[in-house]
Amino acid sequence: MTAPWQKAAFFLFVLILGGQAIFVNSVPYDYSATTECLAEPLKPQYGGGIIVNPEFEKRLDGWTSFGYANVAHKVSKSGNRFSVAHDRSVPHHSVSQKVHLEKDKLYTLSAWLQVDKGTADVRAVVKTPNGFIAAGAIEAKASCWSMLKGGLTVNISGPAELYFESNNSTSEIWVDSVSLQPFTLDEWRSHHNSTINQVRKKMVSVTALDAKGKPLAGAKFTVYPIRPGFPFGTAINQGILWNPEYQKWFANRFTVTTFENEMKWYSTEQTRGHEDYSVADAMLAFVQKHGVHVRGHNVFWNDPNTQMNWVKWLNNWELQQAATRRLNSVVSRYKNQVIAWDVNNENVHFNFFESRLGQDASKIFYQEVHRIDPNVVLFLNDYNTLEEPGDWNATPDKYLKMFHQIRAGVPNAKMAIGLESHFNVPNIPYMRSVLDQMASAGVPIWLTELDVAGTDPIQANYLEQILREGYSHPAVQGIVMWASWTPNGCYRMCLTNNLFQNFPVGHTVDSLIREWNTHSYGTTAKDGSFQVHLSHGEYEVRFEHPSVNSSSVHKIKVDAGSHHEHKLQIQH
Repeated sequence: MTAPWQKAAFFLFVLILGGQAIFVNSVPYDYSATTECLAEPLKPQYGGGIIVNPEFEKRLDGWTSFGYANVAHKVSKSGNRFSVAHDRSVPHHSVSQKVHLEKDKLYTLSAWLQVDKGTADVRAVVKTPNGFIAAGAIEAKASCWSMLKGGLTVNISGPAELYFESNNSTSEIWVDSVSLQPFTLDEWRSHHNSTINQVRKKMVSVTALDAKGKPLAGAKFTVYPIRPGFPFGTAINQGILWNPEYQKWFANRFTVTTFENEMKWYSTEQTRGHEDYSVADAMLAFVQKHGVHVRGHNVFWNDPNTQMNWVKWLNNWELQQAATRRLNSVVSRYKNQVIAWDVNNENVHFNFFESRLGQDASKIFYQEVHRIDPNVVLFLNDYNTLEEPGDWNATPDKYLKMFHQIRAGVPNAKMAIGLESHFNVPNIPYMRSVLDQMASAGVPIWLTELDVAGTDPIQANYLEQILREGYSHPAVQGIVMWASWTPNGCYRMCLTNNLFQNFPVGHTVDSLIREWNTHSYGTTAKDGSFQVHLSHGEYEVRFEHPSVNSSSVHKIKVDAGSHHEHKLQIQH
């Protein structure tokens, strides 16, 4: 079944310029993506966009050789036409097409790829006057077609050239159904608004009734948010326990958190056999007091460089015993108190436990966490899948391959995708394309450790772009920033100074919180009703009327499954 936000159709959006409304035809964004390897490629998205001859129906018209590859046109037994780059001797020898790209546009890219033998990593690259831009990557296979989806922007308008490269320079690269679709900034923002209205908001009708149950016209009403429905927060550290200003700043803004280090193995068992959860327990008590949910981070960390010396010195049998004690201890202790666990952190990139305990180590960890706490959500959490199209180890398809392998071992568990989101200069079209691909798994997606490389206005602009893209994507169900404050600075991004006065990135966060927390006020109509478009969340509705001596206060909840009509009786 196709979700409403996946349907492609032309629509209108409105720009207000100089007091005049200008209606603009907008090409809607195609959120569809597949990780299936198909016998035949699907049609190119957007009909190919600005790509000439995207399906090679006109042989190689518009296409040429990049480097010294030989490029041929072939037809399959079923009649499908495609290009083949063969006799390659270096990674970038391939098929290419010259295009003209514009600075102020965002480009979404897709292509269907195949190789002639085995598997090979294939990356789409755009050569520009200022250098080379990686726009997306896929592990291509022989005998079936894989969809690469990506995107890019350029910092100068001018000629460019799209080509495909592979880390296997002996493989043939087969290419078909190529698309490169430009969007203006206004069109891109219209996609945000469209999906926010569909998946983050709801039109609510409220009717005020008098003591006899009759509609009450002319009642003044206010609708004020109590708790937002979309989980948004930041990491914290133990310094919050002794700093009232830190506590106030945090509790007034956020609904979810991750403890930066305090639940990790190296924090709770620094010496073998001597556990100490006192700091994590105190932090948990603090956030629970303020109604803030906690993501458990983490049961294990698969990076060998993060292991304590005493763990590294264990033999394999001892390590198995120690890991079992650790898992049982931490998961049992916080059962029903954390909403999720990063079970074996960064196990797409690293394999410490697999190298010592066998290739099923991660899968067994997930099974055991689920056995102890069957209601907790289990995350696969890793970096560079969303941030960096140049990391061969963490391409979306490789992340999903690992995810599905683990998921097959715990078919009844609640699983979710965790994308750390440590950005430098964000490639926003690529970010959206990755979220599209991750959405094909059909599970919640969270941005789990979001940050940028600083606090200044440039980084604030980057942060705003990333947050808007994450919040507006229909598959994303929560965002946690990695902005745990210390007086000596943060990991990469502090939102405030030591007086908890906002840096530019902090102003961005506060501005978006205000924007996402909708409210309303006015007077009920003759039938006693009013309508309002509200973000998902919990609200206080307050009525005042001359016939009532005091205000009448009610609470309503707005989400995708809630009633859109509310009849509220004003008490005398």
